[in-house]
Amino acid sequence: MELNETTLEVLKNFASINPNLVVREGNEISTITEAKNVLASATIDTPFPKEFGVYNLSEFLGVLNLVDKPSLKFDDNFVIISDSSGRSKVKYFFSDIDMLTAPSKTITMPEADVSLTLDSSTLSKLKRAASALDNSKISISPKDGTLELSVVDPANATSNTYSIVIDGEYTESNFTFVFDINNLKIIDGDYEVKISKKLISSFVNKNMGVQYWIALEKSSTFGV
Repeated sequence: MELNETTLEVLKNFASINPNLVVREGNEISTITEAKNVLASATIDTPFPKEFGVYNLSEFLGVLNLVDKPSLKFDDNFVIISDSSGRSKVKYFFSDIDMLTAPSKTITMPEADVSLTLDSSTLSKLKRAASALDNSKISISPKDGTLELSVVDPANATSNTYSIVIDGEYTESNFTFVFDINNLKIIDGDYEVKISKKLISSFVNKNMGVQYWIALEKSSTFGV
């Protein structure tokens, strides 16, 4: 089998969420952070023919880059990665799946209390502001029928903040949902976002078959 650019982009992103990966047979791949606060799932174009484990996903991606147009042939305990000419190849052994961190179940998203579209430009601005201000939290709160997204330090009432107002819908006029920006390890793009008062959110990429479930910070408040 061959991995297209979209699949490689997904795998590179997954490596930023968890250094290892368990691949199940089929065209669905998923990963989860060690802290269990971010789960990602993607539907890829070419299904994997078997289940296998990769201990160091970044290393595996680096191995794929050793050959042009890598072609993968799977065996029970390893995969042969060959180039387009067939002259060079890499024998890469799988890891014991029991040693790796993988999602044990899927997440059923609760009813959303906040819904919004988060475009790539807005997310980029928030991340740049977080870096410039050295703040790691993003709060979402209602503002005159819209939503205000702010880069803040909730522990410091006098900290510098950056805010941007976007459209959105919500069921309660008094809430502050807080994310750790370090958990927003998502592929660049536009997302449909749903947030629940149960401190779980869903980010669905509008152009790729990729979805993330991201936990909110416990400092979030709703209806208080």
